[in-house]
Amino acid sequence: MKRTEEAIVLAGGFGTRLRGVVDDVPKPLAPVAGRPFLAWLLDRLAQGGLRRCILATGYMAEKIEDRIGARWQGMEIVYSVESEPLGTGGVIRLAANRLQGDAVHVLNGDTWLEYAPTALEAAAMESGACLSVALARVDDVARYGAVEVDGNKVAGFREKGPAGPGWINAGCYFLGAGALADLPARTAYSFETAFLQPRVQSGDVAAFIGTAGFIDIGVPEDYARAQSIFAAGP
Repeated sequence: MKRTEEAIVLAGGFGTRLRGVVDDVPKPLAPVAGRPFLAWLLDRLAQGGLRRCILATGYMAEKIEDRIGARWQGMEIVYSVESEPLGTGGVIRLAANRLQGDAVHVLNGDTWLEYAPTALEAAAMESGACLSVALARVDDVARYGAVEVDGNKVAGFREKGPAGPGWINAGCYFLGAGALADLPARTAYSFETAFLQPRVQSGDVAAFIGTAGFIDIGVPEDYARAQSIFAAGP
């Protein structure tokens, strides 16, 4: 099986929850252990065998392009700029126009997750799905909402509320050709609610649990925790 070597990184967030902590750069460029967080993320993608990355930018897009440039550790870097709010689904669809292949890895530009992109892709192939979601095990799902798993498939999403340990959506996806082709044509929409949830209901989303080290730097407490973790080497 030829592995997918392209990724879309959603890097257009405003970083509202980090206001007062990081004000002068977009959230993906928030400094973590002396480097922009996005630098750590791109390092990991390059090490995972990705050769081309589309940065889906919006807020302070020019600062990201100035800092990251056109190449990163052998990866080609291209940009898809959101000129108006499109929601996660609209942003992915817009960035998909820059793809060279017919499948892609998609990940949030403000979360860290240790996983192998090839394994996430294999999870979709082995389950017969054209879309897979990386899940993270956390001690308390209340802040995120829980993901229900049935065998190797995602069975449902539970809204934020009940506390306790469980699996959450870590914001890393593999979209095969079928999933890309089915992205809604309308301009602005949520990938999670308008696209992902209906596919879960039809049993077409693979669950991938071979992950570790989840960090959401968009939360001030996690952002502070990331400093010491990354200083020691992620």
